[in-house]
Amino acid sequence: MPHDPSRTRTALRICPLCEATCGLTLTIEGSRVTGARGDRDDVFSHGFICPKGASIGGLDEDPDRLRTPLVRKDGVLTEASWGEAFDAIARALPAVTAEHGPQAVGVVLGNPNVHTMAGALYPSALLAALRTRALFTASTLDQMPKHVSSGLLFGDPNSIPVPDLDRTGHLLLLGANPLESNGSLCTAPDFPGRLKALRHRGGGLTVVDPRRTRTARLADRHVAIRPGTDALLLAAVTHVLFEEKLTDPGALADHVQGIEEVAEAVRDFPPEAVAAACDVDAETIRTIARELAAAPTAAVYGRIGSCTVEHGTLASWLVDVLNILTGNLDRPGGALFPLSATARAPRPAAPGKGFALGRWSSRVSGHPEAKGELPISALAEEITTPGEGRIRALIVLAANPVLSAPDGDRLDRALADGLDFMVSVDPYLNETSRHADVLLPPPPPSQSAHFDFAFNTLAVRNQVRYTRPAVPLDADRMDEGEILARLVLAVSGMHGAEPDAVDAMVIDRALGKTVADPHSPVHGRAPAELAAALTGRTGPERRLDLMLRLGPYGDGFGADPDGLTLERLLAHPHGIDLGPLASRVPEILTTRSGRVELFPAPIAADLPRLRDALAGRTDPEALVLIGRRHLRSNNSWMHNVAALTGGSNVCTLQMHPEDAARLGLADGAAATVTADGGELTAPVEITDGVRTGVVSLPHGWGHSRPGTRMSVAAATPGVNVNQLLDGTRLDPLSGTAVLNGIPVTVAPTG
Repeated sequence: MPHDPSRTRTALRICPLCEATCGLTLTIEGSRVTGARGDRDDVFSHGFICPKGASIGGLDEDPDRLRTPLVRKDGVLTEASWGEAFDAIARALPAVTAEHGPQAVGVVLGNPNVHTMAGALYPSALLAALRTRALFTASTLDQMPKHVSSGLLFGDPNSIPVPDLDRTGHLLLLGANPLESNGSLCTAPDFPGRLKALRHRGGGLTVVDPRRTRTARLADRHVAIRPGTDALLLAAVTHVLFEEKLTDPGALADHVQGIEEVAEAVRDFPPEAVAAACDVDAETIRTIARELAAAPTAAVYGRIGSCTVEHGTLASWLVDVLNILTGNLDRPGGALFPLSATARAPRPAAPGKGFALGRWSSRVSGHPEAKGELPISALAEEITTPGEGRIRALIVLAANPVLSAPDGDRLDRALADGLDFMVSVDPYLNETSRHADVLLPPPPPSQSAHFDFAFNTLAVRNQVRYTRPAVPLDADRMDEGEILARLVLAVSGMHGAEPDAVDAMVIDRALGKTVADPHSPVHGRAPAELAAALTGRTGPERRLDLMLRLGPYGDGFGADPDGLTLERLLAHPHGIDLGPLASRVPEILTTRSGRVELFPAPIAADLPRLRDALAGRTDPEALVLIGRRHLRSNNSWMHNVAALTGGSNVCTLQMHPEDAARLGLADGAAATVTADGGELTAPVEITDGVRTGVVSLPHGWGHSRPGTRMSVAAATPGVNVNQLLDGTRLDPLSGTAVLNGIPVTVAPTG
């Protein structure tokens, strides 16, 4: 079709493709996105864009993206109407629950849910309607250790402090590569620019990573640690702070308990005892501690490489122990708690209910729950093991655990043979959704509204932004919010009701609680009156308006005429800057003591495992496996965009030249990698960017199974690194799969 300038316009969109949440300006011809650039006027990202955001039009136009539902008929997934799809769900799922109980229905939530407005708003209503505890999410493949450590320290697993990147004078960064990932549990558009600004103003950057990543190359000091030993290193740094009397909690001192107990607990971890296990010399460890203590402001930040390991929760705990002991938690330039516009408005400081682990356990292996979730590594056995409570039906929302979880072959068989019924909400027929009895495809990003409920709670600057759909919804598509609302109705006995009924129910419940709260600005008012005052075109917009009005910057339904509402936010299409992060202790604390509980009992009980790890490796030629991130992909869900393929975005086995020579492997040769869960073959990429004793394969590949409809991904399928794992290696406190530091053997193929 020839270009028609009269049909060309621009529209704003917040990018949903990683945690940076950059503002985009889309070029639209008719109803097609033909270009994307950074929004220079965005109050948070200021025009920054990465290759993923620039390719959002390709994701929108992907011909493999499903437009209409698929329903299994005579064993074959067949195109169907939306009515047929929800009729099938309403017949099947309530019947499973009626016959076998609510625990017979499992729910799996994937990473993309936190990147969509609907994914944030509806899963809780779905779980409430199902009354099931069989919840599995991508958190136990990623950040659950940070939730658990934050819950134990501060009382709330979602109270996660983030480094104050724009004001800190020193950053100690472990297991993170934000120049490729764009940041994680630290929402920061242009993370690379922020790190360069840190260096430019004279600040220090230490990166701990077994690979010399792009981030490590930017650092003052790169520490090539042995994978999986982050907790040992951090314990030794903590030891030095106590030994050399470098601790000073500062203004936080009156709000912390357990410092003496921590000092006693780390006595067994002097740098000299830790050095061999970490492959980091004792003097380097002492220097890291001294620089951290000497910096006028500093922050310690650990991410997935320090979470998805055997001691992930201990490492996450020690990150904040160091921030606290150096006086850097909850102060500008250190690590601070963001205040999202949709968070609960601040309340007077008081003890809370605290955080508990193991309130129930998985049926087969007895894994304790964490944050209401069970380890996704246990999903297959919960489907295939006979007995009361066996999962017989599954609802999978934007997840592909056949690729993302350990031992995908076992889960693949379980989904094929062990379920009575399965629903997937996914835009693609992928390795997991191909097993569904009903597949419901959400619309592309340009046709969806966007608000970052999750990532604003992790942002390095308080701000609020919202974008309505840039392109009208196609007639044959259904909005993701409506899909999930209708799913709630179908499983709850309300099939056929209008989807707005779900939003109205959530609003009524929220208003009922808030008018009874004496600290609320609407205490004592009539819920019906408040509900009638809400604005917005859709149920999700009305819910957003409610949260904004009752949030920390809100108008309180008229109590503050200058406060935030949806209408005010819509009047600022590039967002509203709410200022830098600020101190929030003690208001943020909800522990039973009302203080930071620095040495909680579950942590103390897990420390003997860390002491056992001091023995280190005994075979000097042993290899361990780590993953890696690519700037142009996000887990398993962006490999079908042609513009993002090739270049460095390839599935190769990276290996140091010395290890390759010892094993007789040449660059590009095929190597067989063997571990607990099996073996696979991948091409070798020889590079001194990875340290000796370590090999690296990226996560999210393996697009070679039959029955999928992802032609670009299938053309260069790569291998599924998680097939090397049998699912038995878990961090016991969080249930998180151990994905890094896995012992492997590597040999020439054949």
